[in-house]
Amino acid sequence: MSPPFSLGQMMSQPLLICDLLEYAAQHHEHGGIISKRLEGDIHHYSYKEALKRSKQLANALTQLGAKQGDRIGTLAWNGYRHFECYYGISGMGAICHTINPRLFSEQIEYIIQHAQDNILLVDACFIHLIEPIIEKLPSVKGIVVMIDEDHMPKTSLDNMYNYEALIAQQSTEFTWPRLDPQSAACLCYTSGTTGNPKGVLYSHESTVLHAFASRNPDALNISSDSVVMPVVPMYHVCAWGMPYIAPMAGATLVLPGSGMGGEDLYTLIDHANVDLMLGVPTVWLGLLEYLNKQNLKIPSVKTVGVGGAASPRALVEALDKQHNIYLLPIWGMTETSPLATLGAKHKAMDNMTDNERYKIQTSAGKPMFGIEMEIFDEQTNAPLPHDGISRGLLRVRGPWVIKQYYKSDNNDCLVKDSLGQDWFDTGDIATLDSHSYLRIVDRAKDVVKSGGEWISSIDLENAALGCDGVNEACVIGVKHEKWDERPLLFIVKNEKPLAKETVYQFLNEKVAKWWLPDDIIFVKELPHTATGKLQKRTLRDEYWEYLIK
Repeated sequence: MSPPFSLGQMMSQPLLICDLLEYAAQHHEHGGIISKRLEGDIHHYSYKEALKRSKQLANALTQLGAKQGDRIGTLAWNGYRHFECYYGISGMGAICHTINPRLFSEQIEYIIQHAQDNILLVDACFIHLIEPIIEKLPSVKGIVVMIDEDHMPKTSLDNMYNYEALIAQQSTEFTWPRLDPQSAACLCYTSGTTGNPKGVLYSHESTVLHAFASRNPDALNISSDSVVMPVVPMYHVCAWGMPYIAPMAGATLVLPGSGMGGEDLYTLIDHANVDLMLGVPTVWLGLLEYLNKQNLKIPSVKTVGVGGAASPRALVEALDKQHNIYLLPIWGMTETSPLATLGAKHKAMDNMTDNERYKIQTSAGKPMFGIEMEIFDEQTNAPLPHDGISRGLLRVRGPWVIKQYYKSDNNDCLVKDSLGQDWFDTGDIATLDSHSYLRIVDRAKDVVKSGGEWISSIDLENAALGCDGVNEACVIGVKHEKWDERPLLFIVKNEKPLAKETVYQFLNEKVAKWWLPDDIIFVKELPHTATGKLQKRTLRDEYWEYLIK
């Protein structure tokens, strides 16, 4: 009699990021990357060429002293060089740390310091962000500028290298180390909705699993025939995983560089025959406006994935009626790698009315395989009914969901349910219906989500309180036709005279320009709860459509 076995008898092969590009180079000769360069032209190459240059980069970084586990930062738009960073850095065993250049200077400085990046790879257009803070970044030993040699910018920075000159000296052969699949691969920081930004550290395995689940037909539905353009930036949660998903599927990846305007996007869509695009509502509203003004169509596009903010019905309807494009709703967070739910198109929709279909498309979709999701009562900590009405605290868990923030001493981002099981608390208040469709209805955290980016109401309030003449400040997010939400600042003055212009001038030196409130309203008093906290919901209810004309 053969002995019983408690374990399966399959090979154990680590799931590593480098293998995605190796696979694409070997098996998908027709796939590749089309990229709009900062130099102004459109660049084409195959995955095989991308693999060679990624290995040259790995050799170059090794020569500069980079080791496994080191954090290597990037400040770059969506381009083929940034794609090479994803693979060259993670493949050699270092950590690819993508940095959001839209953050305020002090936040960029904090993030680089906290991560202890020792090399930065920077698009030429972002050198000016590093120059004023370089003296405060002792860990940074070298800066690589990602542009052709003849376009190198003049700068006061030391230890500068040109990307093309650096990798040209290197061999195209590099043996990727066979890492533990739980090894850290990528690092991305939240936008700092409360206090300083927090780091989310993804593993090789979590990243590959996220790519597996995301490309499925009931998710993004990506194959070797797909031509995909992520307009969501590569510095924002790894472009929603698309630089990993596309090589896995052998799809053609189209990277728009810094060109996020309607004309730039149309030119690239037409050039590459893009059929799937991903981004926040603001981008697509701008593209539609350009198409309407120029009387243009984009017949190759079949699906537009929208996340980062709720999809307005007007956008869903315009894409459908004017361009026969399906708006695919997506929800996720930096802490969920980020894709967690999607509203994929299915046959039953063919028999639905427009209103029924649009209701689904303005939801956040259903959980994808691998993601568990539940809503909990705030008082009892018990799960609530999935009836589309009951509102509860949204919690998630899964193999690509965070369990601990980077350099945190504990896993305080997790909460236990009444059965003692761990969940990540999203900070959102939501409903789930009987068909598993998620709808975000409010936020437990007081943040403003503008164009897919978070603005901390608390940080903005604290900045305003520093202005002479301000006694109390309150910030809420209100509806905006283009940006989804924008901040509105309420101020209670003290005895000193104070004008709006004075407050704006003061804030302009304290926060990023896109954080500035769209209006400032002076009031005699602000509503408070019994415990003295600002009662923001009262203000939101009254002023929600304040900016709608």
